[in-house]
Amino acid sequence: MTRTDRRLSWKLWTAIGTVLIALNFRPAVVAVSPLLDQIGPGAGLSTSAAGLLLTLPVLCFGLLGPTAPALARRFGIERTLGGVLLAVLVGSALRLIPTVPALFAGTIMIGAGIAVGNILLPVLIKRDFPHSIGLMSGLYTLSITGGAALAAGITVPIARAAGLSWNAALGGWGLLALVGLLVLIPGMRRAHPRVARAEPGTILPVRIRLMQDRMAWLVTVFFGLQALNFYSMTAWLPTMLIARGFDATAAGLLLSLNSLASIIPAMLTPVLVARVNRQSFVAVALGAIYVVALLGLILAPTAAPLWVCLLGVAQGATLGLALTLILVRSPDTHHAAQLSGMAQSWGYTIAAVGPLLLGALFEVTQDWVVPLVFLALLILPQTATGYRAGRPSMVGA
Repeated sequence: MTRTDRRLSWKLWTAIGTVLIALNFRPAVVAVSPLLDQIGPGAGLSTSAAGLLLTLPVLCFGLLGPTAPALARRFGIERTLGGVLLAVLVGSALRLIPTVPALFAGTIMIGAGIAVGNILLPVLIKRDFPHSIGLMSGLYTLSITGGAALAAGITVPIARAAGLSWNAALGGWGLLALVGLLVLIPGMRRAHPRVARAEPGTILPVRIRLMQDRMAWLVTVFFGLQALNFYSMTAWLPTMLIARGFDATAAGLLLSLNSLASIIPAMLTPVLVARVNRQSFVAVALGAIYVVALLGLILAPTAAPLWVCLLGVAQGATLGLALTLILVRSPDTHHAAQLSGMAQSWGYTIAAVGPLLLGALFEVTQDWVVPLVFLALLILPQTATGYRAGRPSMVGA
């Protein structure tokens, strides 16, 4: 095999690995929501405890994400991503134990693993596919949204058909991580620490400059607000629909429909927006779709399939836009690693407030109108930051 063939084989392995890793970023998190009506009574969780369970992974994304660059420098990106899948696998195994401590411990383990993966996969794309950022970002977001759709759509039906308990249904998603890990092991053995390094003494100044950089904060807040919307609706959409008269299976299927509607926009948006210098108009258009979908759920809940589809389109495309902005606003791989860490760590910390706050608003009002109005109002700052982050400029400029 020639050197060119080996290089192409390595890139193909990296692309397949990217897809398999990203496929594991949502199922173990999303699967909790459609099972919540079983987990609550089965584990004896209050509404507040259920809200905490839904929030924990997102909180881990924010608080533990900053460890990713150090881990990658120590072990290499590929081996660290293998550790991500191992954490998801172990966390899923812990969930097989039908106790509250095991449920929360497994959830924290899963959240910790995905937190690191969230930061490093965009860096891997920037490093290994500098001339195919749009395509690879599209595959990345396609895998994320596809995994979410899979978990939302089949968790409850398979559990009922197979007679599985809620903990077995949750733990079963560890098999997907096992498949990914088995595929990645050969590449992990030949990988070595190649994460981008700045010259000695420059890493801290770059991080400080980003913390003082307006564009970096615009990207970060935009990422955080879109994530808040996604995780808030993923957490509570089935419960909202059940409160409006849908049964648990229908509510789970509508959550799956929401995720399915996001797949194509999530895949195409990075490909399209990476080709233009200014992405501002995309943020504005997506903000309008968000508002229509959220108001539709309030004013015409019987047309929920239409609104959840529109919501999915907006969520998928906005995720694709947010991840692409991290890459196209970075002048090099090192800045991409730092901006990815900043945007996702702070962004997911912002997002973690969403599910808890929506649950608290419902407990106070005993109605889902106020939480939905709250999310619709948050679209205004999301659109404003997305508009400004979409202007052609580089962080650290």
